Amino acid sequence: MRALLLFLLMGAALVWRPLPARAQTPAIDEAALRAFVSQQAAGNAQASRFEVQVGSVDTSALAACRRTEAFLPPGARVWGRTSVGVRCAEGAAWTVLVPVTVRAWGPALVAATPLATGSTPSPDDVREQEVELTREPPGLLRDLSLVQGRTLVRPLAPGQTLRPEQFRAPVVVQAGDPVRLRIAGAGFAVSAAGQALGAAAEGQPVRVRSELGKILTGVARAGRVVDVAL
Repeated sequence: MRALLLFLLMGAALVWRPLPARAQTPAIDEAALRAFVSQQAAGNAQASRFEVQVGSVDTSALAACRRTEAFLPPGARVWGRTSVGVRCAEGAAWTVLVPVTVRAWGPALVAATPLATGSTPSPDDVREQEVELTREPPGLLRDLSLVQGRTLVRPLAPGQTLRPEQFRAPVVVQAGDPVRLRIAGAGFAVSAAGQALGAAAEGQPVRVRSELGKILTGVARAGRVVDVAL
């Protein structure tokens, strides 16, 4: 009986073969994905440097793939927290979304001293500083001349970034002011007197009453001038 049992065990050892291990799905190439994201983000001219962090994604259920390629899903923007698509381009057919975080830095103007509401900053009141653009609203100022002559609508503390929407143009026409109307139309241009019916800053619309009593709408200009197009 012992000899028979030994024979059976030896036979089983001869025919038993380990099952082949399941092909391992290659990990997503983080270096290639990071390079792709950096290339896409480089289109932002205001940024001078980037940092790309690639999140984890479960690939255990995916078939083995010989070559993958990255792509941007429709509407995706490589800025802040977003997702980048990775699909198998050779050897299988699958697509996954990989979470990524893009941080960007670049130069921008910040307040060098406390700036009060209604003040007009001079070049000595600001300085250029590298800031994390992905933590700031878009449109940071890099050129103070773009808001020349405009006043702040709220106070700024030292180190706060400057943006165009923080400024307003000075009021050039007040309600009741006598104004000079520059009226232009097809083939003609005349000048007339009028009275402003509201206040307006440079370039803003304002209603006026002409010397003949007609109500018109024009664009306020410095020097109590209103341009009216007919």
